[in-house]
Amino acid sequence: MVQRNTTAAANEQLARQINQEARQNPKSPYAGKLVGIANGKVVVVADSWKEVAERLRQVEPDPKKCYCIEASADYDRVEEIWRLTNHSQAEKAWHAAS
Repeated sequence: MVQRNTTAAANEQLARQINQEARQNPKSPYAGKLVGIANGKVVVVADSWKEVAERLRQVEPDPKKCYCIEASADYDRVEEIWRLTNHSQAEKAWHAAS
């Protein structure tokens, strides 16, 4: 059995704690925010994925040591997609070329 990377495990554990806090406490500094974690520490709390990505790249260039979450998201909820009805022009072109 392969042992999980300790950095990845620490990032995931912290992400779960933040998610739980943000979902239980609407006054949490993480509620409604996007959070970037690197090497087991919160390095950015932001409103855009672009800002999260930029800060993470500055702090830790190795993406294997980074983790991002939407702090208030319900990651236990299952959503099913029954059918896609509209394809973008790029998707149509790609399928036509295949």
